Amino acid sequence: QVQLVDSGGGTVQPGDSLRLSCTASGGEIRTKGMAWYRQAPGKELEWVATISIDHNTYYAHTVKGRFTISRDNAKNTIDLQMSNLRIEDTAVYYCSHRTSWGQGTQVTVAS
Repeated sequence: QVQLVDSGGGTVQPGDSLRLSCTASGGEIRTKGMAWYRQAPGKELEWVATISIDHNTYYAHTVKGRFTISRDNAKNTIDLQMSNLRIEDTAVYYCSHRTSWGQGTQVTVAS
């Protein structure tokens, strides 16, 4: 089972950008579809974006046009570039493949 480590979170202001990274070990991500999820305080886990083995990308309507998911198979990493961040994007963000999950990285958007 692949192990995932999330990083890159922080506190930013509305309108700022932030890039999250997910580093995988114990397996190659090039054969895996990967996804980002997030969980805001007091809310359920929410799917954010998915990237397929063929680099096709899919986004939740709440982030489409602002977030970009990408993969670097050589580095075994999945990134989430987030732009024009909003207060409602505040959440813990998790990288995932099936039953494997990263530990999460906190993103706080506050003015």
